[in-house]
Amino acid sequence: MQGNSSSFSLVSVVLPAFNEGEALQRVIPAVVDALKNETIEIIVVDDGSTDGTRNAIMFLKSRWPMLRYVRFSRNFGKEAALSAGLRVARGDAVILMDSDGQHPPALLTTFLEKWREGFEVVCGVQASRTDSAMMRLAKRIYYRLMETGSSIVIPPDAGDFRLLSRNVVDAINAMPERKRFMKGLYAWVGFRTEMIPFAAAPRVAGTSKFGWLQLFKLGLTGVTAFTIAPLRIVSILGFIISVSSFLFGSYLLAEFFLIGNQLPGWATLAVGMTFFSGLQLLALGFIAEYIAGMYEELKQRPLYIIAEDTALPAAAVSLVPPEPAVLGR
Repeated sequence: MQGNSSSFSLVSVVLPAFNEGEALQRVIPAVVDALKNETIEIIVVDDGSTDGTRNAIMFLKSRWPMLRYVRFSRNFGKEAALSAGLRVARGDAVILMDSDGQHPPALLTTFLEKWREGFEVVCGVQASRTDSAMMRLAKRIYYRLMETGSSIVIPPDAGDFRLLSRNVVDAINAMPERKRFMKGLYAWVGFRTEMIPFAAAPRVAGTSKFGWLQLFKLGLTGVTAFTIAPLRIVSILGFIISVSSFLFGSYLLAEFFLIGNQLPGWATLAVGMTFFSGLQLLALGFIAEYIAGMYEELKQRPLYIIAEDTALPAAAVSLVPPEPAVLGR
């Protein structure tokens, strides 16, 4: 349900965190100050931190009781942390933002204004980036690939900094899939969306925990979850190469019988065999990724395990999705 006035709308702010204890001590006060005229709850989802994140949140909670701390039993990844935040959030509007301070809290009031105008998704889009030329090319190819063989369009510079109305949150929570690519899910559910440009600020503390390997794994998850383009590309390549090989073979035979030229030697054969072997392994790799995704879904393991939730003091473990289940001590 969308709110029309701040006095009757609860706003939830979800902050996924992994070893961001120092940064959260600056980010949470900034969020509270930015939303001082709203009725809010702030949910910190601790994705298995090993630093002082818990102590920092407990100290802040003594000052702001609306702060809720949810701790995973181990590191399950940012996509799981975002999903947990959406699951436990009670707000009419739910705002997702990073815990490192790069998403400006000053923009939250603009998000809420757009939401009250009727937009169900308000998304922050980075207006300027300092990516290298290779990174920009890779992203362009990736998002073009995502649009091929899929019904969704993902804005390239839009991340997890966004506001979701209650009905959008409920739609995402209704999805039972375990292998999650949140940017794809936001786009898949649709709804009326407004883009808000912003400039990302430097981290207020700490260093990024999201490197090239994590980025590659997340991108691969997105491709296998939302498009069959890789399989189609491999199929088309296989067809083109098969036809080309047949035509080239016919040409060589004709040249041998009609002109008397000798067939090319081992070098041509070796190069051809190497190329086709690589193509076959590539095709098998794509197929294996899709099968692995189905395997993960079939096991029906929970997306995450909650070891602690300050809103449930008697709970020891909570397993979700599809439905939260609380096990006693």
